[in-house]
Amino acid sequence: MILQQSFRSFFMAAGLWAMLAVPLWLMIYAGVLILPAGFDGLLWHQHEMLFGFAGAAIAGFILTAMPNWTGRKALSGWPLGLLVSFWLAGRLGFLGAASIGPIAAAVLDLSFLTTLSGVIARELIAGKNWRNLPVLVLISLFALGNWLVHFESLGVAESAALGIRLSSFVLAVLVAVIGGRIVPSFTRNFLASQGADVGPEPMGRFDKIALLALVIFVVAQVFAPDRPSTSYLALLAGGLHGIRLARWKGWATLAEPLMWVLHLGYAWLAVALVLIGLGGLTDAVPATAAMHALTVGAFGTMILAVMTRASLGHTGRALTATPGTTAIFILITLAAILRVGAPFFFEQSLAAIWISAIAWTAAYGLFSVLYFPVFTQAGRTE
Repeated sequence: MILQQSFRSFFMAAGLWAMLAVPLWLMIYAGVLILPAGFDGLLWHQHEMLFGFAGAAIAGFILTAMPNWTGRKALSGWPLGLLVSFWLAGRLGFLGAASIGPIAAAVLDLSFLTTLSGVIARELIAGKNWRNLPVLVLISLFALGNWLVHFESLGVAESAALGIRLSSFVLAVLVAVIGGRIVPSFTRNFLASQGADVGPEPMGRFDKIALLALVIFVVAQVFAPDRPSTSYLALLAGGLHGIRLARWKGWATLAEPLMWVLHLGYAWLAVALVLIGLGGLTDAVPATAAMHALTVGAFGTMILAVMTRASLGHTGRALTATPGTTAIFILITLAAILRVGAPFFFEQSLAAIWISAIAWTAAYGLFSVLYFPVFTQAGRTE
């Protein structure tokens, strides 16, 4: 059953790894965990949150959506199992890089996203689904970031920071592209079912301008992150995406947590862009606050929002949040607020970081427990 559909295996992997990797990082950060010589704890944390946790969530979503895009059969069975094994090998390989060596670690880790990009390309080309080629480009650039990380460990180039930065902001574009499809679409369907007399604005020229502004900022952020012009581009993109979100009428969805959490996740993207812009122009906003608004806030919230809804929908379960699912959303929101606010708490900043980590771990731990039956049992329509 776990290899019947991509979301089952990869969403479960994402939840479990998010639950385990953050406490492991805290033990590294606090010096509790003794590391082998040559192990870069901060790089491991950044790498695993991107290519381990987010990578699994991306694979689960894209591979599950692919049949709807192409009309072709979904990846399942042993091919899916092989891809999952590549993901797991990557986690073990990067964790043990100091012991097995950089070449072995690179081979194990790069196999997952490189193969995933190839699978997506094959399906889109075979299905002649040119509309979603931008998604392939984004996933390929995300994978390229992982290659750049390994280039540094292999002594090819000092490119690890560039790779992390590239993949982080490519993921921000992916959130904007996918979010721009599903948030207004799901909102429209929900409001129609409630008989509401309001609805999201249709996709139009403004959305394209907002996306273009974000792409221009991302290019500048990747190649010239310290220039004032890049900060102004971030402020522009953040403002435009805040307006874009407001056009989707999120305030009308507050009765259903499965809906408002999607809007909240997108709101964190706009907030993160504004904070990144302010952080580049003034010392009042620390860079760590801005980046965690993007990673914990936008990525952490949106991934949970998508995984919960997609898991329920694809197994024929009711699209309404239980108290447990609502608790997941509250916990991830608490984690994001505390982690972004930690630098402003001065003497209490370390306590805020720890409480944030506990809330993050609880959110993804509760997700893993509550949704384990969803991933391992047949749905109501199967």
